[in-house]
Amino acid sequence: MAEKNQGEQENLSRRKFLKKSGIAAGGLAVGGVLGGVIPWGADEKNKDQGARKSTNYNQALMFFTQAEFQTIEAAAERIFPEDDNGPGAIDLGVGYYIDHQLAGSYGFNARDYMEPPFFHGEKEQGYQGRLKRREIFRIGLREMQNYSHQEYEKSFSNLTGEQQDSVLQAFQEENVNLTTISASGFFDLLRSMTMEGAYSDPLYGGNIDMAGWEMKDYPGNQMNYTDIIEKDFQDIEPKSLRDHMG
Repeated sequence: MAEKNQGEQENLSRRKFLKKSGIAAGGLAVGGVLGGVIPWGADEKNKDQGARKSTNYNQALMFFTQAEFQTIEAAAERIFPEDDNGPGAIDLGVGYYIDHQLAGSYGFNARDYMEPPFFHGEKEQGYQGRLKRREIFRIGLREMQNYSHQEYEKSFSNLTGEQQDSVLQAFQEENVNLTTISASGFFDLLRSMTMEGAYSDPLYGGNIDMAGWEMKDYPGNQMNYTDIIEKDFQDIEPKSLRDHMG
C-alpha cells in the first residue's frame, strides 16, 4: 500500500513538472518543447526579423563552379544587357536559371535519343552527337577562357564589354577552331538559354521579380481572364506559378 501511494505521488509530481515547464500539450502548441522553459528573447528577435532582408534560396549553384558561373554571367549579360528598358541577365538571375537547368534532366538530355550512330545533320535537325548539354557547356566555357587568354591575355569575365562581344562573335561565326564541339552550336545554346532565363517563370531561377515579363508587358501565368475579358484593354500585373499556390 505504501508503494502504491509513493507511485501516485511520483506521477502527480511528474505531471506538475510537465505543466509548469510548458512541455504539456499547451506548451507544445505555443512555443515548442523548450519554448516555455528557456527565454529566447522573442521580442528582440521579432524586431530584427522585421528589418531583415529575406534570402532567395533559389540562388544557389547546383552545377557550375564559381569560375564557370562568373563566365556564364558575363557572357549572358552581353547577350541580354541592362539598358533603359530594364535589367540585364545578371540582375534577372539568368546564370542561376542556366545552372539549374544543366543540373537537372535537361542537362542530361533525359528526353533525347542519344544512341549511335551519330551523323552530321542538317542545321534544321539540331544537334546530332553523344555529348550532353552539361558537357557541351563545360567544354564551351573552357574554350571561351582559352580563346580569351589567347587573344587578350585575360579571362573572359575580366575583358571589356567590347572584347567580350568580340569573343562571342568569334564563336557565333565559327571563327574558333574546336575539335570537340561546334563553336556556333555552343553559342546558339548559350543564347537560347539566356533568353529562356530572362523570360521563364521565376520558379526556375531566372526572371527575378518577373522583371523580364514587365519589360514585355506580359501577364505571366494567369489562371483565367474571366474578370476582364469583356472589358477594355488594360495592363495586368504579372503572376508567377508560385502566386497560385494555396
